[in-house]
Amino acid sequence: MDTDSHDPGPDRTILDLTLGYLASAAIGAAARLGIADHLLEHPRTATELAALTGVDASGMQRTLHFLASTGTFYEDGSGRFHLTAAAERLVTESPRSLRDAVIFLTEPMFWQTVGQFTRTLQRGRTAFDEVFGVPLWEYLTLNPTAAGIFDAGMASYSAPQDAAIAGTYDISGINQIVDVGGGRGGLLSLLLHRNQHVTGILYDRKPVLSEHLLDVPDLAGRWTAVAGDFFESVPTGGDLYILKHILHDWNDDECVSILRCCRNAMSAGSRLLVAETIVPPPNTPHYVWSLDMLMMAMLTGRERTREQYEQLFTAADLRLTRVLTTATYSSMAIMEVEVLR
Repeated sequence: MDTDSHDPGPDRTILDLTLGYLASAAIGAAARLGIADHLLEHPRTATELAALTGVDASGMQRTLHFLASTGTFYEDGSGRFHLTAAAERLVTESPRSLRDAVIFLTEPMFWQTVGQFTRTLQRGRTAFDEVFGVPLWEYLTLNPTAAGIFDAGMASYSAPQDAAIAGTYDISGINQIVDVGGGRGGLLSLLLHRNQHVTGILYDRKPVLSEHLLDVPDLAGRWTAVAGDFFESVPTGGDLYILKHILHDWNDDECVSILRCCRNAMSAGSRLLVAETIVPPPNTPHYVWSLDMLMMAMLTGRERTREQYEQLFTAADLRLTRVLTTATYSSMAIMEVEVLR
């Protein structure tokens, strides 16, 4: 063995992690400029794309070279760039588009806060309020443009998971669904379309509900949008309650408050679905670790193990009955919960 040989592996690992923000910058710019949309009909050169988007041609080519090196786009021998399976997720009108999610996750509210991550560790809580003057949820209330980007991004981010939930969980015997903190109603809309006998209540903040997706002819008369605060109350009368990507936003005490409001609204036969990504054993490569860093940087919440979720349920007089795992990029789990008797 040559003890003087240099192994670039550890160096590459550290430097790739350190420069990871450049990938976020490049993919965010590609999404905002609509590069994938311009490639939908046929491949184009960087010069053509620069002319279509009003940016510098040299900078466009260098950015696309970088993204092609990651497999996001593909450059052929004549210098034309093509869509790949990954780049198709950046097409605006694609049914599986993540473009709004990419734009949302590369907004200044994320960049600037995550840039103060050392301060977050020193404080033991998010530095968002130090950067923007108020906590995230209050910031969104005060800034409608940012709130619109946030809500559209969450709808885009959630769409693949909505389909996974609807395809995994059997709602036979359910007559009314209450989607608590359901955003624009992507999941509720999908469940109602697939189950013609079911009605639903979409429950969220008033500004979010103004952009909901339920007002379509096929769902006429089968839904209600109710504005409210899930820390104060939750609509009664549901057979199935849903909390999707809600609890990971909040600390343990806040989670128990939300769960207790759900518990108070539930009847003895009601079920609650909690859809979250469950933390795997240590040293396991998994998308959830990135989510946990994001929760720490931006909010009061965290990602949790199954046991930690069970503790929250017990504290709210609820009981976990089963866990279903979905085939999504986040391996999201569907935790079925009932009233503790």
